[in-house]
Amino acid sequence: MASALGASIWSDMFFIAFKLPNLFRRIFAEGAFTQAFMPSFIASRHKGVFATAIFLRFLLFLMLFSLVITLFPEPMTKLMAWGWSWDLVIQTAPLTAINFWYLDLIFIVTFLATLLQYKEHFATTALSTALLNISMICALWLYMKHDPKTVAYALSIAVLIGGALQVGAHLVTLHRLRLDRLLVGGWKYRSQKDVRAETKQFKNLFLPGILGNSTPQISAFVDTLLATFLMAGSVSFLFYANRVFQLPLALIAIATSTALFPAVSKALKNGDEAKAYANLTQAFWLLAFLLGGATLGGILLAEPIVWLLFERGKFTALQTLQTAHVLQMYMLGLVPFGLAKLFSLFLYASHRHKKAAKVALYSLITSVTSSLILMHSMGAAGLALAGSIGGWVLFGFTVKEIGTQKFIKIIRNRRSLYLIATLLPFGMLLYWLNGWLLSLIR
Repeated sequence: MASALGASIWSDMFFIAFKLPNLFRRIFAEGAFTQAFMPSFIASRHKGVFATAIFLRFLLFLMLFSLVITLFPEPMTKLMAWGWSWDLVIQTAPLTAINFWYLDLIFIVTFLATLLQYKEHFATTALSTALLNISMICALWLYMKHDPKTVAYALSIAVLIGGALQVGAHLVTLHRLRLDRLLVGGWKYRSQKDVRAETKQFKNLFLPGILGNSTPQISAFVDTLLATFLMAGSVSFLFYANRVFQLPLALIAIATSTALFPAVSKALKNGDEAKAYANLTQAFWLLAFLLGGATLGGILLAEPIVWLLFERGKFTALQTLQTAHVLQMYMLGLVPFGLAKLFSLFLYASHRHKKAAKVALYSLITSVTSSLILMHSMGAAGLALAGSIGGWVLFGFTVKEIGTQKFIKIIRNRRSLYLIATLLPFGMLLYWLNGWLLSLIR
């Protein structure tokens, strides 16, 4: 994508059009829906009826919402790109209308994935994400040499094809694990079982969960909006750098939290808090080592990483430097966002979603305020740094809600010395490696 579009106005247009459904994808797939639905589903006495009721209500709402956006895409596009002229908004609006239908598809994927998580099956969801990327890669391969407008439209259609493939993969696995019978039974007996109290409880958890678990996504969305007031290409700098930032966050923090959440929920439901905290401690040290190493790598090797991944075709050396600076600012928030994701499991598993929302609100206010201050002097990099500052606020308040003494007990461990003894020489090695690589590529 970087080779075909570079960091240009057309790449900015596609990223703006893809931003809103991508925001909701992260909220649903990595946060509010799953972490509100799972405890309610586990506690439900009529799981099939409850699951079917939630699925139908959400899907109907999202389809109506998508239809409205299809008919009136300009206002939504302007909402995401305040700093753009109306002519540019009109050019982007058709892309917004196409991409928005991905939201409906990814909700279906998320709902089915949550059912699979209940059975502690994660492979299908993890691997199916590649189907979206493969679809977009195929579109780029077929239309690489066409004009930027054609490439942007091809990518938008590929997003929908990728979403449909993801739905198909989950349906196949659902049938193989015989979970489809749960939904069929839920539909069959929907009028005979009363789940109104359970759906009400889910709503009470879901609404604060949107804010509580989606601070990084909402912050990134606001940053994209603010970037439309900066130089052309700023939206793209944020997108490319954020893709690199999201890789270790997803592979390490989100994967660990996703796998751990059903076990923590079940342990707390059964009153076994000791087992839940034992799992937390083990996961904390795993994340501390891996995220710490990834942070050093991302900061010290930012320019070689961006050069290797993006600098070809229409992506220039100057754009590499600008994107690398943004990446360094993003990486400062990797550890706090990753650890906050882990510790927040206890808030959601114990139904303290409103506490999580309150913590996230502090973080979001800090992030947006910092963005407004730093964007004038640092540009897109200032927006990324503001997000990282918000991440540290999120982590600090999350630990406070879980219990500061419990956190101190976790880190009062000889593993702290091992962590420092490992990361210090690793950072020195990366510093030397960065200098050597820069001498080769420049």
